[in-house]
Amino acid sequence: MNSPWTVAPEPFDSSVAAELWRAYYTEVSDRWYLLHEGRTTDPGELEREVAADTGDYLAAPDGVLLVARYLGEPAGTAGVRMLDASTGELKRVFVRPAMRGKGGADLLLAGAESAARELGAGRIVLDTRSDLVESRTLYARHGYEETPRYNDDPYSEHWFAKKLV
Repeated sequence: MNSPWTVAPEPFDSSVAAELWRAYYTEVSDRWYLLHEGRTTDPGELEREVAADTGDYLAAPDGVLLVARYLGEPAGTAGVRMLDASTGELKRVFVRPAMRGKGGADLLLAGAESAARELGAGRIVLDTRSDLVESRTLYARHGYEETPRYNDDPYSEHWFAKKLV
């Protein structure tokens, strides 16, 4: 039986990538503000922040953005950018809430690891937050281990790494 999922590279600046980036950013920002301030993201701030992170670091030759589609419909993303000659960083891992629990995150993660290897990475790292429990569970299930902080992102609370074989 064929999988209803496909995962393929997508230009970081395509309309599909922009739509998924907005959905991703809205969810993680709203979750942070609801947890810490009891409100959702201010619309003006949301627009500024979405526009400020163009995702250009997910372009060749040092990056890639993957889009997962479920029955042809854009359902999620995962990106990789090279931090140095042998370390890739996982970025923008997201599956639309309605598509979760259907295997898309596993496929995106496998695709991102494969893309990182193709870019020359022997190791992949990522950062996340405590409230993104689903993400931390996904990474642990796939062999990622918590490591010391490797960046200065003020919202990050957990850092993970995995050796790519």
